[in-house]
Amino acid sequence: MTVITCIEDLRRLAQRRVPRMFYDYADSGAWTESTYRANEQDFQPIRLRQRVAVPMEPRSTRTTMVGQPVAMPVALAPTGLTGMQHADGEILAARAARAFGVPFTLSTMSICSIEDVAEHAGRGFWFQLYVMRDRDFVARLIDRAKAAGCGALVLTLDLQILGQRHKDLKNGLSAPPKPTLANLINLATKPRWCWNMLRTPRRQFGNIVGHVKGVDDMSSLSAWTQQQFDPTLNWRDVEWIKNRWGGKLILKGIMDPIDARLAVQSGADAIVVSNHGGRQLDGAESAIRALPRIVDAVGGQIEIHMDSGIRSGQDVLKARALGARGTYIGRAFLYGLGAMGEAGVTKALQIIHRELELTMAFTGHTDIETVDRSVLVEGTYPTA
Repeated sequence: MTVITCIEDLRRLAQRRVPRMFYDYADSGAWTESTYRANEQDFQPIRLRQRVAVPMEPRSTRTTMVGQPVAMPVALAPTGLTGMQHADGEILAARAARAFGVPFTLSTMSICSIEDVAEHAGRGFWFQLYVMRDRDFVARLIDRAKAAGCGALVLTLDLQILGQRHKDLKNGLSAPPKPTLANLINLATKPRWCWNMLRTPRRQFGNIVGHVKGVDDMSSLSAWTQQQFDPTLNWRDVEWIKNRWGGKLILKGIMDPIDARLAVQSGADAIVVSNHGGRQLDGAESAIRALPRIVDAVGGQIEIHMDSGIRSGQDVLKARALGARGTYIGRAFLYGLGAMGEAGVTKALQIIHRELELTMAFTGHTDIETVDRSVLVEGTYPTA
């Protein structure tokens, strides 16, 4: 039996158990994947200051994100096709997050619908919105999220057009997978995944199929989605969405201080420093390197979160030290989901929490609220 001690263990197990096209969808970036790799690698040079002979208990990682109490400054990021990493994936991940005490964010491009997740995993999760050309559909999505009791709306700003992801094109990514010879051969090696998928009716984009006129099967869905991501998205649309939503609004995809200041002017409650996990603009800098400049520009005016590249509790602590009130994990929880279902998501959260609280203690802190740049070795971390 494999002993799981870190997120990398979950990644290797997920790679064995998840069909290639869906594993590659999660574990890849755009073009050369340089930004995807930098997101993770740029955490490594940041060094921690070890302190001794200071009390190490009791320890608390509890804090808040947009006013919501959380067990640690971590949320599950919105990830498309989560229900293809494991059958009913969004429901399972939402259950695990709820039990652990951290937010789960449901993607617009989820397999399980908003209503499905609310019914089977409980209300209060967050909802991530992509802006489509069909504004009536966007308005209905917002209203559905309100009706489901979603605690925050996460508006993604960095996917007006789709970055080119070579692996997805080569694998012929689709949900459900097309019955090609290559796919059938690969699926034959994933009996656990196939068995679970056969037992669920959830195999298409639940927030879209049945909610858009004329979209009722895979071919019509593909044609619709290719036409719908809206390159005209602008700050006036953000204002319209904020007014329509009326609740906590988080803007995701901020990498430049100019955009951060515009986000403040829009009236948003928080921003997420993020390059979409390296899946959009290849060659963009890593999120952890961009974070200090954003904090310097608007840190006193808006709550700042960060995602892209977090694989450990130490990464969470470093982001917190550099000014992020909260962080998001995407691939880390997807590896757990693909490896072990709901129990794997719980395991991923447990691993990150344990690494976070131990590292915090080693740096001389017992409360996450007191962590600042003093836990880092000067000269090893990016600055504004």
